[in-house]
Amino acid sequence: MKVIVIGGGAAGLMAAYSAATNGHSVTVIEKNPRPARKILVTGKGRCNVTNNCSIEELMSNVTTNGRFLYSAFNAFGSQDTMDFFENHKVPLKTERGNRVFPVSDKAMDIADGLVFAAKKSGVSFKTGEVTDILTENSAVTGVRLYDGEEVFAEKIILCTGGLSYPLTGSTGDGYKMAEKLGHTVTPLRASLVPICIKEGFVSKLMGLSLKNVTLTVYDKNKKKPIFSELGEMLFTHFGISGPLALSASAHLKEIGKTEYFCEIDLKPGMDENQLDKRLLRDFAENNNKNFRNSLDSLLPRMLIPIIVGLSNIPAETKVNQISKEKRMEFVRLLKGLKMTVDCLRPIEEAVITSGGINVKEINSATMESKLIEGLYFAGEIIDVDAYTGGFNLQIAFSTGFLAGNK
Repeated sequence: MKVIVIGGGAAGLMAAYSAATNGHSVTVIEKNPRPARKILVTGKGRCNVTNNCSIEELMSNVTTNGRFLYSAFNAFGSQDTMDFFENHKVPLKTERGNRVFPVSDKAMDIADGLVFAAKKSGVSFKTGEVTDILTENSAVTGVRLYDGEEVFAEKIILCTGGLSYPLTGSTGDGYKMAEKLGHTVTPLRASLVPICIKEGFVSKLMGLSLKNVTLTVYDKNKKKPIFSELGEMLFTHFGISGPLALSASAHLKEIGKTEYFCEIDLKPGMDENQLDKRLLRDFAENNNKNFRNSLDSLLPRMLIPIIVGLSNIPAETKVNQISKEKRMEFVRLLKGLKMTVDCLRPIEEAVITSGGINVKEINSATMESKLIEGLYFAGEIIDVDAYTGGFNLQIAFSTGFLAGNK
């Protein structure tokens, strides 16, 4: 069988490899001269290739349509991904949070490993931009390129990615092709993207990284928090970024329709009473100092003037003059530094695109379209997404493998 894979990213290369190892004649059509460009910018150039965890944990880290991926994860899980790269001369290592990286810390090795595996299995590559998928009697027959050339095949796997990182080629072409064939594209929005904050103090904290803090996000219309996690975050000139903020952004699905606010617990290892005792000890050691000069051992230096300014305690107050009531207010501030969400950064800055081809129109056991025979989908173009930590690349590999294998 002749198979065309549209898009030479993570999902496309895995789909091509899978199809070729099943004996099919496979051509990857990629508009960039070099495939796998987006992989090169993942994980800050290191490429967090997967997460070394169970299928159940994979499923629990998918934030949109996780049940749809059950068959794909069972067909090709994180251990399969690790075995794949190890078998193709890319040694891997597992770091904190079960995040898996190449030993070399070079994303290029992951990209090269995928291309090497595809070529070794017999996949051919063609540089070109597909504009249309050709069909006859609700079945695929081939594709048409931008220059008018037509290439024929019995099976087409659409792996063109989302809208994030457009300079790597992810410009939403696949959505348009699928819509022409009658598929529904759910609303597209940024996910795993930095969060803009309304409060002006965040810009004064630009560059400050906080470790081992808890970020909790609330929807004003809901009683329970919609996200709460311990980890690392970073202040920027516009708001917050880093792993915690990116993961939190995946839950801000109604931004613009409802109001969200965040709280940072700066001392999650202590409850209010324990933190109060800690403050009393610090104040005792700095008995004659002003309030603003007594917090060096408690908070990062950059954060101190901001926290002092947000408290109801004048900066010049001697610590031995601070009442218990004021001290407890300060403790509550440290346990819940509030910020108001303004918006998300543009989708072009997002790690992934949330939304895509409606999963109700895709057979989850094969990744084949329920509308067009011979049309398959894999990767970010599908309406599935997950947290940071290697989970989104694993989705690409799992859906790609399954699409090529059927």
